[in-house]
Amino acid sequence: MKSVPVKRTTPAYWDDAVRELAAGDAVMAGLVQRHGGGLVCRGDPFTTLARAIVGQQISVKAADAVWGRFVARLAEVEGRAAAAPTPAQVLAVEGDGLAACGLSRRKADYLRDLARHFDDGELDPHRWRVMDDAAVIAELTRVRGIGRWTAEMFLIFNLLRPDVYPLQDLGLVRAIRLHYFAGEAASLAELAEFGERWRPWRTVATWYLWRSLDPLPVEY
Repeated sequence: MKSVPVKRTTPAYWDDAVRELAAGDAVMAGLVQRHGGGLVCRGDPFTTLARAIVGQQISVKAADAVWGRFVARLAEVEGRAAAAPTPAQVLAVEGDGLAACGLSRRKADYLRDLARHFDDGELDPHRWRVMDDAAVIAELTRVRGIGRWTAEMFLIFNLLRPDVYPLQDLGLVRAIRLHYFAGEAASLAELAEFGERWRPWRTVATWYLWRSLDPLPVEY
């Protein structure tokens, strides 16, 4: 069964942000030089949120493997490959079908709950484009399985918001401590203050810090 290509877009602000960050921060300039590419958006809100749930508390490589099995299972239900998983496909998988993809039962339940919210119209992605970051986070975190980290991944990877700084992300915290604090411990309050240097492009700084730890670009 052939896979269907998914259109990806890069934010219009990316090149300007990279230049500004590199000009004002020698460490960041080194990360930019070593790691090419940039943030991409798949364009589908349900896919982004579903991928973020799948990726909770596991590595990028492991998440990609589980996601591949998840998409393959949904394609079996549909009878053909689709450009992106749909809520209806998720709701059509019965019993332990989602857990068999390598998902924990809790994540499988979260994905079904997310699908129900989309299917019944409780979540309306069209409104999010005009809402500020805090309002989007507040709405998304009312859904089971979506905490602040998952909502921030959505802001970064779907809405392409330029100034998201997800300090609940362990990889980001580890990268900042490694590159700027010589590997020494720093409190979240210290890291929050430290990140002010990257405004208004903290999303871009976060992406390069992630890349410094993992050669696979993060995508949701």
